[in-house]
Amino acid sequence: MLGDPRLYEICEAVQKSELPLVNQWVADLHHVMQEIRATYQFGRGIAAPQIGVMKRLFYINIDEPRIIINPEIKEASEEMFELWDDCMSFPHLLVKVKRHRHLTLHYLDEHWQPKEWYVENDLSELIQHEYDHLNGILCTMRAIDHQSFKYKKMNEC
Repeated sequence: MLGDPRLYEICEAVQKSELPLVNQWVADLHHVMQEIRATYQFGRGIAAPQIGVMKRLFYINIDEPRIIINPEIKEASEEMFELWDDCMSFPHLLVKVKRHRHLTLHYLDEHWQPKEWYVENDLSELIQHEYDHLNGILCTMRAIDHQSFKYKKMNEC
């Protein structure tokens, strides 16, 4: 999937008239996430362009499923932290990146209701990772330097 040109495209906003399509898109995202989890033992979130839906939508499922429509990152902290990031689009690669320590996310839920979500640390990283997908940015493009890549063994998942 790393070479799929759609992963480098900026996604279009979900329109309210497309709300009936969201349930199917989310079902597809959930199914792909479950396959990745079963195969590679990781996966907390997935963005619509990763399954070829070029819309500003991502799905997170950690303790409970959360559908994020037309997100906007607000109030990102100046404080950054480094971590090894992984991606379902290239499951055997880890990339060292810098992310904002905390941020506030504004978005619409599956009922087209506005929401605000304050996140920090690993959840902040996850939101930034999925948000980047909506803007055609992969974590490989955020690598700290040329030595910020490593092969992920199955026990590191």
